[in-house]
Amino acid sequence: MKAAVLTGLRQIEITDMPKPGIRDDSEVLLKIKRVGVCGSDVHYYLAGRIGSQIVKYPYLVGHECSATVEAVGKKVSRVKTGDEVVVEPAVSCGNCPQCRMGRENTCYNLKFLGTPAPSAATFEGRQGMDGCMCEYIVMPEKCCITTADRLSLDEAALCEPFAIGVYTIKRSGLAKGQKAAILGSGPIGLSCLVAAKIQGAADVYMTDKLDYRVEFAKKTGASWAANPDKEDVVAGIAKLEPDGVDVACECAGQQETLDEAVEILRPGGTLMLIGIPEFDRVSFAIDRIRRKEITLINIRRQNHCTEEAMKLVASGAAKIEHFATHRFTLEQAKDAFELVAGYGDGVIKAMIEV
Repeated sequence: MKAAVLTGLRQIEITDMPKPGIRDDSEVLLKIKRVGVCGSDVHYYLAGRIGSQIVKYPYLVGHECSATVEAVGKKVSRVKTGDEVVVEPAVSCGNCPQCRMGRENTCYNLKFLGTPAPSAATFEGRQGMDGCMCEYIVMPEKCCITTADRLSLDEAALCEPFAIGVYTIKRSGLAKGQKAAILGSGPIGLSCLVAAKIQGAADVYMTDKLDYRVEFAKKTGASWAANPDKEDVVAGIAKLEPDGVDVACECAGQQETLDEAVEILRPGGTLMLIGIPEFDRVSFAIDRIRRKEITLINIRRQNHCTEEAMKLVASGAAKIEHFATHRFTLEQAKDAFELVAGYGDGVIKAMIEV
């Protein structure tokens, strides 16, 4: 089968790999149809690592995908051959203390599509797993969720990042009528916006350093959006919300957006940390967050939210298909990564059709 493989920094090669086969009766062989290029994939492409997760070349990335079922193991009952499915990229063990607590997203033995094993000793139970930027993969039955023909292949692939937005807003405790700010208007920030509006947020304020994303956020439902390089966004939001917002979602992974989030939150507000920083440490104005009694919540991917995200999209409550702005073939994977890495041509989500 064909695969788009990382072979070095900013290097992707199309290579032939053995087609995987079913080895366990509970496994499913999937024919990949769509793969979204995620910001974390681009981190591996540009830097070769995210924190302690370091790429060893050659490496196959990709985790946002939709597929059709090619074959199933003898014990599989959830899906059948020919079904179109959303692929849940996290493979948890189901037996460790975290899984028993309902925290499969922080499973001690977690495997995740297109994610290298952590090098840090504290995560030594976690394993690396090849990604889905190829023609076929094998996944456990529990990771294959049928669309029941209610979603397009694009929507099905986009449900993975959208589920992170759903999980973020759920954990934030945002209530109907409350106000939110989202710092960073890429696919995850936009997913948080859609989820917040569904939750009943009265207003959602957004920021981004790319003008086209500012406009995209407005078209997607933001009450207000601005570029921090062109105006004081803290002052702008304060003018609209003198008491501060209830929830701030930091989706850019930047020190300046963390600082802005602290300033625009009301006392007792909640700061959601979703963005992936390019550096190992961040800082906070401790006097500000202490006196405001701000709650900090980290988001680690999504947990028990993929099917909920799918239902929201299938019902029409969540409109996300327009996030897929650019299309590429598998052979054009490097072009897709370069486009996303350079924020070129108004890209929101580059979708690879396999």
